[in-house]
Amino acid sequence: MYIAVKDVKALDNYILLLTFENNEVKRFDMKPYLHISVYQQLKDEKVFKSVKPSFDTIEWNKDIDIDPEILYSESY
Repeated sequence: MYIAVKDVKALDNYILLLTFENNEVKRFDMKPYLHISVYQQLKDEKVFKSVKPSFDTIEWNKDIDIDPEILYSESY
């Protein structure tokens, strides 16, 4: 079972500020993922900052997302 993302805000240095459905607020560092092909376009800060909540997770440009379980378990 996973905890869905309710809200997201892109911060500087490729950090995401996430609010989960249990009202926990955590930070997630996207830098380790930017070398993966699907996430490489997020190196463009304008694209990175276009992140928004989508269903139970987050998305960029309607074609890039990330598993909410990863977001929750690897955030701090």
